[in-house]
Amino acid sequence: MSTMEIEGKSVEEAIESACQRLNLTADQLEIEIVSQGSSGIFGIGTRQAKILVTPKESSDDAPLAEAKEILESILAHIQVPTTVQATWAEDRIKLDISSNGSGLLIGKRGQTLQSLQFIVNKIYNRRAAKKAHIVVDTENYRERRRKALTEVALNLGNRAKKSGKPAASSPLSSHDRRIIHLALKDDRKVRTKSKGDGALRKVVVFPVTKEYSRGKQTTSRNS
Repeated sequence: MSTMEIEGKSVEEAIESACQRLNLTADQLEIEIVSQGSSGIFGIGTRQAKILVTPKESSDDAPLAEAKEILESILAHIQVPTTVQATWAEDRIKLDISSNGSGLLIGKRGQTLQSLQFIVNKIYNRRAAKKAHIVVDTENYRERRRKALTEVALNLGNRAKKSGKPAASSPLSSHDRRIIHLALKDDRKVRTKSKGDGALRKVVVFPVTKEYSRGKQTTSRNS
């Protein structure tokens, strides 16, 4: 947290001014008195009171600071200027990287970004008393990738339904395959399945036959 220098006619006035400027209470501030100030004699030699104030970290801020520090220490080894912003996204910690070399940080199909996220999660959850899921992103890549993969999923579904034959994606990571599966899970005219080995696994979209559909309904009733 950044430290601010505040002046006032008295220490009390300086503290009140700090609270107004930061929209915080005095209890939420670390306060260091630099000078008590002086009224002087007959107005001569008057000196302002001076304090240094730093907002205290809340219990919610500590995990953000820890996760941010871990990612920054990793990025320090990459010869690209970066800044990291840490925020809560529901129950997850989101780390947004700003950089003029975002392409390098994303990597092919987001592989570098995914690796960064994996490492940060491993280090953080090894240290922290309370576990957390951390998402690492840059230039809103993850949302753009999700939308692109959703479009791929819909196209595969339409192709399978029109041709009556299975339609397969290109090889995808487990994270990307999950997006394809989720995009089509409510479409009763197709079903999806991951096939292949290792890095070559892809999603195959099958048109649903009447026999498969009846079997699915029977299984559903019996379950």
